[in-house]
Amino acid sequence: MDAGFVEHLAGNRYFDPTFGAEAVKVLPGEYFVTTTDMLLVTVLGSCVSACIRDKAKGIGGMNHFMLADSGEAGPNSASARYGTYAMEILINHLIKLGARRDNLEAKIFGGGRVMAALSSSNVGERNSSFVLDFLRTEGIPVMARDLLDVYPRKVYFFPNTGRVLVKKLTRMHNDTLAKREREYAARLTETPIAGEVELF
Repeated sequence: MDAGFVEHLAGNRYFDPTFGAEAVKVLPGEYFVTTTDMLLVTVLGSCVSACIRDKAKGIGGMNHFMLADSGEAGPNSASARYGTYAMEILINHLIKLGARRDNLEAKIFGGGRVMAALSSSNVGERNSSFVLDFLRTEGIPVMARDLLDVYPRKVYFFPNTGRVLVKKLTRMHNDTLAKREREYAARLTETPIAGEVELF
């Protein structure tokens, strides 16, 4: 498998007793794709997640990303390259598994204003605008969305059927989400993105 695919592929697998299903937790900077009937789960603060599937074949996947906090917002900015990479690697892997571009549909979530340190840069709004613009440009219809607001979200995605459950986390009992997003934001500013990914 291509090194770029493996490097960012989520590896946290577990059995979810609530849904009686094999599940994968997708952390910041990761994505996962599957051809089987399983559950993809993520928790979002300022980050955005795109859940994309081939509606005819049930092949689907989820990513979890944010734009680098460079203050640049345009589609050609260095910051947007992180979002573009996250979207393209997900779509490319779906196509590699047999999905067809003209059958793809998306559901998108996140972009909440939940981190005080990032609120001044409107990172949630930039992430939300970016993912909507990207999908519009690529001609992938958005079937559902839950963006912005002030709450973190836990997202459960069943790629086989396209079903998504979103739980708004009105009270966080620990700072794990904020810590993960701060560390991810720091990685984005310190590590230049490796290589280019082109859609095919």
